[in-house]
Amino acid sequence: MAEFDSRYSQATTVGRADVDEGLRAYMLGVYNYMAAGVALTGIVAYLIYSLAVTSDPGSAAATLPNGQGLTAFGVALYIYAALVGASLSSLLLVYTGTSIANVFFITAATFAALSVWGYTTKRDISGWGSFLFMGLIGIIIAAIVNIFMQSSAMQFAISVIGVLVFAGLTAYDTQRIKDVYYEVAGNAEAAAKASILGALSLYQDFVGLFVNLLTLMGDRE
Repeated sequence: MAEFDSRYSQATTVGRADVDEGLRAYMLGVYNYMAAGVALTGIVAYLIYSLAVTSDPGSAAATLPNGQGLTAFGVALYIYAALVGASLSSLLLVYTGTSIANVFFITAATFAALSVWGYTTKRDISGWGSFLFMGLIGIIIAAIVNIFMQSSAMQFAISVIGVLVFAGLTAYDTQRIKDVYYEVAGNAEAAAKASILGALSLYQDFVGLFVNLLTLMGDRE
């Protein structure tokens, strides 16, 4: 706990007001980078979805069980998504647009609440890191195994644990990003690099939280 408190004591060397203003600008930069990444992901996913789906039966290379026609590009995309389970654009082939929008806003609200808590809490949650990392590794291994097992019960468990892990990571990463600021305060170049890396961490947390919540709450086509 002493080590945690000492990070904040560094602020006195620069001046409390200056550090607070710098911290606000730094965190705003992190969130702006992260929001831009989420927006770009959504745009690219929609564009790829548009290329993959066709309403013209004559130009469809394959048809999904829900009746949607796939172009040749869509067939390749769907095979890829089935093998690795990592293409966000494939979500548009599986879940309704309304469902995706609803879960996105739920994710955004949840993410914001967790990030604010991670930013404002006086509790040292740095000890969560190793536990959350082990949980993340476990989710990845279980997801790979379930590609072959195709167990709905296992998928449900993976999604529930995934929500908890990425929720924890959101708070943990926010506090870690804040702590890093105190280590690089006064070094503009280091702060800029830390801001981008921090945004990448939160971006991954947001996407992970969104995908797992969509698996649990989304309405399929």
